[in-house]
Amino acid sequence: MKARKMMLISLVLLLTSLSVLAGCGGSEEGKEEAKLETVKILYPGDRSDRMNEFLKNEFAEKMATDLGLKVEVVFVPWAQYWEQKDIMLAANESIDLYWDGLPDLSTIVNKKQAMPLDDLIQQHGQDMLKVLPMEQLQGATIDGKIYGIPSAYAPSSAMFQLVAVRQDILEAVGMTEVKTTDDLKEFATRAKEKFPEMKGPADIIFKPLTRYFADEQYNWIAVEDLVVFGEDSKKAYSYYETGAFQEVAKFNRSMYDGGLYTEDLTIKYNERDSRMQTGLYLWVEGSLGKEMEIIDAVKANAPDAEIKTYLLAEDKPRYITAAGGEVLGIPVNAPNPEGAMKFINWIYKSQENYLFALYGVEGKDYEIVDGRIKKLSSSEFFYEWMFRNQNYQLFGPEVAQESIDQYKSWDTNAVRSNSLGFRFNNENVKLIETALKEVAGKDMAAIRSGFVDFETEYPKAVQKLKAAGIDDYVAEVQKQLDEFLAGQ
Repeated sequence: MKARKMMLISLVLLLTSLSVLAGCGGSEEGKEEAKLETVKILYPGDRSDRMNEFLKNEFAEKMATDLGLKVEVVFVPWAQYWEQKDIMLAANESIDLYWDGLPDLSTIVNKKQAMPLDDLIQQHGQDMLKVLPMEQLQGATIDGKIYGIPSAYAPSSAMFQLVAVRQDILEAVGMTEVKTTDDLKEFATRAKEKFPEMKGPADIIFKPLTRYFADEQYNWIAVEDLVVFGEDSKKAYSYYETGAFQEVAKFNRSMYDGGLYTEDLTIKYNERDSRMQTGLYLWVEGSLGKEMEIIDAVKANAPDAEIKTYLLAEDKPRYITAAGGEVLGIPVNAPNPEGAMKFINWIYKSQENYLFALYGVEGKDYEIVDGRIKKLSSSEFFYEWMFRNQNYQLFGPEVAQESIDQYKSWDTNAVRSNSLGFRFNNENVKLIETALKEVAGKDMAAIRSGFVDFETEYPKAVQKLKAAGIDDYVAEVQKQLDEFLAGQ
């Protein structure tokens, strides 16, 4: 009995020792984990299986080794992204980095959603500055301070004024190119008859249409597309009251009346790119190189698809109006702003890092052959368009050299807009802006898309704009614009 008791005691001691040793091992592992600083990124879209695996393994290892960081990516579906971003930042959730649209920079700053980055760039962004010139960063300045990183550095004239078209369907219905709004309507009409399985346009492309109908070229310089800058007159205008907007709305109404538009184009406007990638739609608003961005995703659903980008009213001037359309911001209350800047700097430090973040692991997710990048799967990593940099950018094997040459020379004959670098500060008209956004989102969006009768609904919507204070709002924009232009 005594012997058995001694054996039990020995066994307990042995198990306790093993437990302590195991605990020590786990503790060391925990210490290693604890050494890593966390950076949390708020990111639009859905996480693919491969992206999930990549973030947990190869990417996590690289961040730990190169930066001593543990990078967590919080994905929010596109349809809810902007609302969730506002909610999370207002609640001071632990977000260190997020993406948004550069035209909304003043609103972002006044909501205390973005901190000045000048010191962070000076301390942790020097590699980035080698491939992202300071002139580019100055496109995200307010009162002389940099509040964001305009992430895409590439040819940008006539930004948001192009249309990416299913060229294979266009040719299948007996057409070769798109030059006018009549061409677009004819294309949609023929496609509906010959390919009933197609669902029509994925987008109302109101900015390309505005280019076509406007007497002078416009550049949007306030939130919700409320105000435009006239490139010839150098004046600010209420966009929804311009003759160009009225022509856009009338054209879209004719498209809706003809059964060529679906209600999703307004109800689910932000899903336009996702619609196009299903392979069942005819066109979407484009930008230079758009066809290169989306062709793989489209081909995954429509293997014979070809996409070509057109500029309506090609004879009109092309203006460089923004330092990229996207911006990366670091919240005022970010727990680790230094880590966020280190992460951005790391992406731009070398082409190797850039390709790793945007395409995954070489040999597994992509390969480079004769200077072209070939994706080995359709998996999405960090969006290429979000971080595009002309110093590192590579093109796929299916992209014609003619398209690459056009892309690289696109800005050669472009005109620099006098409004380039202007950022409207809405501090004095925030309440008015909120009321105007309500009218724009509920009334003008439906009119713009052609889903309500223009003749009856447009005058009512303009009255609502006036009541909400559009004239005072435009006057404030004009005042700041005059000050900006006088300082050039």
